[in-house]
Amino acid sequence: MKKIAVYPGSFDPITNGHIDIITRALRMFDELIVLVAYNPVKTSLFTVEERMALIRDVLIRDEQRLHVDCSAGLLVDYVRSRGANVILRGLRAVSDFEYEFQMALINRRLNRDVETVFLMTGYQWFYTSSNLIKEAASLGGSVKGLVPDAVLAQLQAKYNHQK
Repeated sequence: MKKIAVYPGSFDPITNGHIDIITRALRMFDELIVLVAYNPVKTSLFTVEERMALIRDVLIRDEQRLHVDCSAGLLVDYVRSRGANVILRGLRAVSDFEYEFQMALINRRLNRDVETVFLMTGYQWFYTSSNLIKEAASLGGSVKGLVPDAVLAQLQAKYNHQK
């Protein structure tokens, strides 16, 4: 039986911390689905389609075990529909854990067959988040090295900054 994990997130935008988690997860699972979660209440910089395109652009295109998808529904239902039984979540710091722990517990209550696996991001990415990156980029700050080059170019285009 294949070990399939779903890595959900807003990925607005995808960062090098996300890439770190994805790269390491591919060593642990037979397949990985990067799931762009659509939340109509949240205001995003990039559309769902733009985020999916950026993820596909920056990840290894010939990696057959990696898939990119989107969903607006209940995560455990999506996981079950894809034949997966693992939700992968990245942690940067202890401050992330309380929220992630609550989410893991409710997902476990909704579907006992779905496990949540936490991966700590690499130490060089502990302080980065999509929100901090967007804020710095919006003010003309350099986020080079924190996001893939394709994402950097799209951020600069969105904010009309050329560095």
